[in-house]
Amino acid sequence: MTVCGCAKTQAFSLVELLIVLALMLILYTMCFSFGSAVHQKTQKELCADNLQKLYLALQIYGNDFGTFPANTNAQTSEAVLTALVPRYTADTALFICPGGRDSQIPSGVPLNKYKISYAYYMGRGTNEASDVVLMSDRQINNLSKNTGEQVFSLNGKTPGNNHYKYGGNLLFCDGSVQAIPSRAPFSLAFTNGIVLLNPKP
Repeated sequence: MTVCGCAKTQAFSLVELLIVLALMLILYTMCFSFGSAVHQKTQKELCADNLQKLYLALQIYGNDFGTFPANTNAQTSEAVLTALVPRYTADTALFICPGGRDSQIPSGVPLNKYKISYAYYMGRGTNEASDVVLMSDRQINNLSKNTGEQVFSLNGKTPGNNHYKYGGNLLFCDGSVQAIPSRAPFSLAFTNGIVLLNPKP
């Protein structure tokens, strides 16, 4: 009589595999979901690209008119930036921050009937200093801000939450973009004649 000398193999049970998969899914969701820092870092980079492309449209507009768009009756940034569409850009997707949840706008249509994602400092000239802010992600309000004051959402709730609670981007008058935290690391104060226009609430 022969006895099998085979050792019993050990393997994961189906329940153990399902538990591991569930844990991996939870970790993935925590790291890459809408409100995660990793997700918003990627979205901020895409947002910066949008703002730089919008700067090109603003610059061409400025070359034609000697100043950036202005509308003395404007209450929101859409009412002013609609001057760029479609002559200076037909790509209305640029006006929607990838980090936010704003609806897309049909290509080439005026912006004033829709909601965009960006704030605009109306009244800036084309000869401003390079460190002057021209546009930004949606801010918490239309007020001038000093160093340390809140610019963007601190808790991921509206207003100013294009990038949840992870700050936002600033577009400067030289076309550069800088990501900042929710509180201003430097002064964003503006002088008389400049109006900060947020998009529609």
